[in-house]
Amino acid sequence: MRDAIDDILDQWSLERPDLDATPMGIFARLTRAQRVAAGRLEMSFGEHDLNRDDFDVLATLRRSGPTFRLTPTQLYRSALVSSGTMTGRIDRLEQLGLVDRRADPTDRRGSLVGLTTAGRRLADSLVERLLDDMAALVRDLDQQERTDVAAALRVLLVALEGDNEDAGGEGGEAIPHSERSSNGRDPYT
Repeated sequence: MRDAIDDILDQWSLERPDLDATPMGIFARLTRAQRVAAGRLEMSFGEHDLNRDDFDVLATLRRSGPTFRLTPTQLYRSALVSSGTMTGRIDRLEQLGLVDRRADPTDRRGSLVGLTTAGRRLADSLVERLLDDMAALVRDLDQQERTDVAAALRVLLVALEGDNEDAGGEGGEAIPHSERSSNGRDPYT
């Protein structure tokens, strides 16, 4: 089975046989797969007037377990964004009635952001749909292939994040702001 990336690699092989373009094939396929998947998955969010960053806040709160509350600092650190960016996200979700803010009983100066009942229902509904949509996107891979792809990508990601830490940054910092998901990893987790 061939894809458009194979054609590009063949062209480079003819023009520059001295170069190993294999890494280009890996990253080109990752980029194209992400673009195709993101476009399809964003539709689920748009139906609820949300985007992937909104969903990530809801999902982060939902998977944090009962009480489904975190401090704004915990949220923005998880998202690898500035506190101002997170404040904007929280404000938007609060206006939609999906999150609320309460005083932090352990810190008089702080607050906790939590899911409302509507926010929890929506987070549960969206994560179920998202997982169904993701399963459909990888339906052509058998279980072993899914496991192999996930394992290979994990090795690559750990290596890339380790390289970034060796360069003086923290894992995830090398990702351009425009490409970051709100949890610094996959935009849909």
